[in-house]
Amino acid sequence: MSDSDTAAFNATHASAYAEGPPRQVPGFASLHRMTSLLLAERVSPHGRVLVLGAGGGLELKALADNHPGWTFDGIDPSADMLQVAEQIVALHIARIRLHEGYIDAAPAGPFDAAVSLLTFHFISRDKRLDTLRQIHHRLLPGAPFVVAHISFPQTEPERSMWIARHVAFGGIDPAQAESAKRAIATKLSILSPEDDEAMLRAAGFSNVSLFYAGLSFRGWVGYA
Repeated sequence: MSDSDTAAFNATHASAYAEGPPRQVPGFASLHRMTSLLLAERVSPHGRVLVLGAGGGLELKALADNHPGWTFDGIDPSADMLQVAEQIVALHIARIRLHEGYIDAAPAGPFDAAVSLLTFHFISRDKRLDTLRQIHHRLLPGAPFVVAHISFPQTEPERSMWIARHVAFGGIDPAQAESAKRAIATKLSILSPEDDEAMLRAAGFSNVSLFYAGLSFRGWVGYA
């Protein structure tokens, strides 16, 4: 995620963040539930979990609600978003440490699992592989990694069609639809599902499999 991306998540955006994903992401609550189930297959009742892109705190809250013995380290480059996360996870804050920065700000681990939801489309393509490798490096052997973000074909006309679908599902005001499409096309770093999977494998994750597909979003689980 670049500095300009971080600036977009200012105090105003952060305060309204909790309203956005449930409306914009198909099956948002179910995505959290699936993530929780996939991690629990291999994480002990007292596991330690790394969450990249933890600002806003929604996935942290969902996971902490479901697993009272887990502890979490959440990483996010936006101080404003981390403040929102603190409020969202207030009941669980004794089990959560929040760190401002990118993946290199994360503790060395080792972690029993890692999660990154709705984050990687903000990370430029040239930084993605290194980010994935740094996550992998912090995990115990066999630990699960769950990742979900925008991912659709990058050849035309499919790319433009998927951008239009994304905007339509998000309920954007028709008067702002064209500017929203331009923003997605130029400001987000979106890969094809094939490239996303290949990059996960290149970073060292094995048994990578698709577990979630919601219109313009895809989610995978892989193992360190």
